[in-house]
Amino acid sequence: MQDTEKAKEMLMNSCHDMLVAIGEDTAREGLVKTPDRVARAVLEATAGYKENPEEILRGAMFKEDYKQMVIVKDIDFYSLCEHHMLPFFGKVHVAYIPNGYITGLSKIARVVDAFSRRLQVQERLTLQIKECIQNTLNPLGVMVVVEAQHLCMQMRGIKKQNSITTTSDFCGAFNQAKTREEFMNLLRNR
Repeated sequence: MQDTEKAKEMLMNSCHDMLVAIGEDTAREGLVKTPDRVARAVLEATAGYKENPEEILRGAMFKEDYKQMVIVKDIDFYSLCEHHMLPFFGKVHVAYIPNGYITGLSKIARVVDAFSRRLQVQERLTLQIKECIQNTLNPLGVMVVVEAQHLCMQMRGIKKQNSITTTSDFCGAFNQAKTREEFMNLLRNR
């Protein structure tokens, strides 16, 4: 990624141009600092490009003989749809079955943040989280479920305010219907 100050300057200029394009007075009191605020917000919302999710997990890998399901559910996330650059947000639920190594539970939430703080689509986000955990921890299986609301569907276009999109991906032991069902039942018991 580019130098942060250069990126901020470019984003500020783009925001200024957008305000002019929609007919706003960029000298108006409420808008004078808007380009700076928008630039900082975009850089924060896309900070995941600067993170290595596999390194996050490797930073807290512990040898452990536990071989039952580990679930971290209701991980809040916020992302930007790559098609409209509007937010989508919701919950991520992750399960894995260790195979000699576990990771710090907060690291799973940090992996979610690292991937969600990029321009995304929900399907890819789901896959990336699963693949990162699988490739780094080499567990017996991983399953990820993402539930999200998309402002690109709610505030524009079709305008369906109450729609929720659910995606899932799994591998290993979760290829067995019984194991997937156990995870989904544990999710329902919130």
